[in-house]
Amino acid sequence: MKAVRLYAAGDLRVEDIAPPPAPRAGEVRLTVTAAGICGSDLHNFRTGAWISRSPSVAGHEFAGRVTAVGEGVDGLALGDAVVADSRVTCGVCAACRSGRPNVCEKLGFVGEVCDGGFAEEAVLPASLLIKAPDDVDAAALAMAEPLAVALHAVRRLAVPAGSPVLIAGCGPIGGLAALLLSERHDGPLFVADRNADRAGRVAEVTGARIVELTAEAVAGALGGAPLLAALDATGHPGVIGTLVDLVAPGGILALVGIGHGSLAVDPVRLVEREITLAGCHAFTDELPQAVALMPALQHRLLALVDEAIDLDGVPAAYERLLAGRSVGLKTIIQPRPA
Repeated sequence: MKAVRLYAAGDLRVEDIAPPPAPRAGEVRLTVTAAGICGSDLHNFRTGAWISRSPSVAGHEFAGRVTAVGEGVDGLALGDAVVADSRVTCGVCAACRSGRPNVCEKLGFVGEVCDGGFAEEAVLPASLLIKAPDDVDAAALAMAEPLAVALHAVRRLAVPAGSPVLIAGCGPIGGLAALLLSERHDGPLFVADRNADRAGRVAEVTGARIVELTAEAVAGALGGAPLLAALDATGHPGVIGTLVDLVAPGGILALVGIGHGSLAVDPVRLVEREITLAGCHAFTDELPQAVALMPALQHRLLALVDEAIDLDGVPAAYERLLAGRSVGLKTIIQPRPA
């Protein structure tokens, strides 16, 4: 079968490899119907930060159809549509036992510690698969995992009712957070991104207003209302520093972007203004909830897709995305285009 494998930083190859073996006890084999390229895939390709085995079939955001089930698997049958959980956890550390598997002491991800979904077929533990609605487009289902990440971040943000929200970064997580907030929050929603086309797409789909990330522009857009909730989906230290200055006393800044460099923030400023910084990593129990939202959100999710490609197009897509050349939020891989 065809697959995209990461060997080392900067070394991504499209190859013909043996298909995965028959599923063992507790495992499920599936045909991958759609997969999404994540910012963390790009980060791992550029830096090699999370490479723990080489080569490894990349990709942790994907959906598929069950083609075989191993002994002892209940709740999944041949032909079922499924969404993959990206997290590989130990299940026994203090974080896992307390319901916080996203900060597991030995946390790994599909596509890194085991083969992922940038392939025609995959085998995963049944515990990492969630049954999905049959009538939802596979491209939308492939966005369930990042939607769960966005849902977790929005919950961590805990926006006060009626309060303005500012999201910096209109990539997948920032854009999906905007989508969720447009559905469930009653206050004004603002987005900022240096990619004007991408910001425009998010604004069109979510009804958010685009704002320049300066004190003057944000103050003018808010019309005197305090900014008590902001979310950074860029990971850029300079952007985060700007948001710290923009958040009103008593406000919260949620950090979900993966970036580079160190953050220079005066702790006295945080203390005296009582600013909360909330890290948001992956998700806890939000993936089933994200899957449940798919029927209602699928048309808006599909409107956020940047491009659909096949496996041969993945290396060029990495290059394009790393260069910031995108209009939509998510590049979707169709291993076996219809």
